[in-house]
Amino acid sequence: MTDSEPIISVAMSVYNGERFLAPAIESVLAQTLDNFEFLILDDGSHDGTRAIIEQYARLDSRIRPIIRENRGLVASLNELLAKARAPLVARMDADDICLPERFARQHALLLAHEDIGVVGTWTDDIDENGGPYRVTAPDHPVSHEQFLQAIEDGLPLLCHPAVMFRRDLVLGVGGYRAAFRHCEDLDLWLRLATVTRIANIPERLLRYRHYGEQVSSRHATLQQVGAAVARLAYAERRAGRPDPTAALEALPPIDQLDALFGREGMARAVRARVAPGLLYSKAALRDDGFDILCAYIRDGGPRDGLWRTVGRLFLFGEPTRALRLAATLAATRVAN
Repeated sequence: MTDSEPIISVAMSVYNGERFLAPAIESVLAQTLDNFEFLILDDGSHDGTRAIIEQYARLDSRIRPIIRENRGLVASLNELLAKARAPLVARMDADDICLPERFARQHALLLAHEDIGVVGTWTDDIDENGGPYRVTAPDHPVSHEQFLQAIEDGLPLLCHPAVMFRRDLVLGVGGYRAAFRHCEDLDLWLRLATVTRIANIPERLLRYRHYGEQVSSRHATLQQVGAAVARLAYAERRAGRPDPTAALEALPPIDQLDALFGREGMARAVRARVAPGLLYSKAALRDDGFDILCAYIRDGGPRDGLWRTVGRLFLFGEPTRALRLAATLAATRVAN
């Protein structure tokens, strides 16, 4: 590698991200480790995203803009991987902020530990205005051993936009998979966990933004279902069985999971993992999450607090669904 070649490729995909894009870009350009290329892909935005990207590209030659029609995040991430020139890829989102030492700390760790293929960092969680945002989840696991235990415990593993990884390893496991749309990162980490060691730096090197319009808020049910299926696929691989999701372009409906995995109980296991996380989500109770919750009750799932969910549905302006949930609770009580 010559001095002119980047040692890191920064990969950012943006869709209608004008609101927070400028400070996100500036935080990357302000890194103390400055030998990188910055790939920014505009995934068919129809706001001011393209103009912002092109403005910064004129000011800093490290920025490589990619402007095209909308294809979705998974396709965009795989395109960024394919076009990256450096052996290390740093992920970054268009609504977060890197601290200046982030790349330097992650690069140093990967240089010192060839057995580690993925390194994240802890985060400072902020709201849409940059103020503190309270989260109850524990910090991400630091060592690989803690990472494997976090998988078993169903805890958070990595913050995707805070990650740096070895490009060849990610390409070697097939990159991001379209079937796990909205949880493509979790699926990737679970596949990488069996081929490399994974770690997190216990420093808050990324300011991670929470707001109502982000993907994790708009697609909470799909994200949770996909995450539950990804964990089932991980268990299959760990047990030495073929991964039935390996060739899928899209996940089947939950009711078809028993057939996909070749045994009974898989659909029930997914509903049992997903349903408790839907009880307080207005978005989930208004979309397919409601049907998952009702099926979970009919499966014999614990009923604690579900009558309060009936009340919440009335408060959310969903009286028909409130009555349907009440009827399901009453019918299953009689049946049991």
